[in-house]
Amino acid sequence: MTGLGLSALTLADETLTQAREVERWGVNMTQGVTPISRDVYGLHMDIFWWCVGIGVVVFGVMFYTMIVHRKSNGAKASNFHESTALEILWTVVPFCILIIMAIPATSSLLKIYDTDESDMDVLITGYQWKWKYDYMGEGVSFFSNLSTSYNEINNLSPKNPNYLLEVDEPLVIPIKQKVRFLITASDVIHAWWVPDLAVKKDAIPGYVNESWTYIDEPGIYRGQCAELCGKDHGFMPIVVKALPQEEYNLWLADKRETAAAMKALTEKTFTFDELYAQGEKVYNSTCAACHQANGEGIPGTFPGIKGSKIATGSMQDHLQMVVNGSTKNPAMQAFGPQLSEVDIASVITYQRNAFGNNMGDTIQPIDVLKFKQGQ
Repeated sequence: MTGLGLSALTLADETLTQAREVERWGVNMTQGVTPISRDVYGLHMDIFWWCVGIGVVVFGVMFYTMIVHRKSNGAKASNFHESTALEILWTVVPFCILIIMAIPATSSLLKIYDTDESDMDVLITGYQWKWKYDYMGEGVSFFSNLSTSYNEINNLSPKNPNYLLEVDEPLVIPIKQKVRFLITASDVIHAWWVPDLAVKKDAIPGYVNESWTYIDEPGIYRGQCAELCGKDHGFMPIVVKALPQEEYNLWLADKRETAAAMKALTEKTFTFDELYAQGEKVYNSTCAACHQANGEGIPGTFPGIKGSKIATGSMQDHLQMVVNGSTKNPAMQAFGPQLSEVDIASVITYQRNAFGNNMGDTIQPIDVLKFKQGQ
């Protein structure tokens, strides 16, 4: 990506962030940045003013009647039954109003659910508490984790403007392309929600929902998981970065090279320091949410890494736990499908030598690969 393109995109993100801060306590819908989002916003405003008009007429007649025809003015109530004309009127008028509302609503819904003829497909999988993006047919996939520091979360440092709305790996898509999203989950129900794109779909284990977007202009658009998916539900943000096609192509090529390089690294023998440094990064982005940044865990919920039987015991048992998870504690997920062999080897090495464990041993990525293949 060119420096100019990156600067323009950063400026656009800052401007959008400032606008969102102004609208933070607003009560209206987000107008959005896609044709569908603007269509939804327009429909919302049309229906809103229809409701305002109906309210004015109904309450106007009601208050007029109470004031003009009150008993103190000498008004006497009429005594009549079964007005056929009135019954027809209060049936036909609401029916016509609903039809008028249904026509644009149906048109918008048909557009929202029309995922045909997409230019590219992205499989989105929700995990506790992160998102995985697979670019179908491109050989590129990665996890997107919260990147807000735990110092900010624990009120030990000032919170930045994108607090809890920033990730280490955003979903990158090209502008002026129809992008179809295939949305599912691996554990519990999540919901992928980006207000600026007017996309909000449940991610359900064993089921695939579809949605799509078409973004006109480059920018960075933020959202969150909109389903109560567990204790760290609030730490599961979404960031979508829309790039011009040329810059997107460069990003995609770079991602392919990174994936190929990571695959090649599986056969490399790493030093202790290299594994430890990489393992610290993986631990902070993947493990610290449950086991805490200090490795002491949460009593009664998540066991600590510090002095644990797993981290200070057999390397094989430790590898088994990280790759396959725990059957006794479902909160301990299987990270074999989520992390690369390099990351698994790194984080195990880190856990066994951090927090005062000081086991002095390491495991190499090739050993992790052999373990997976031998299962």
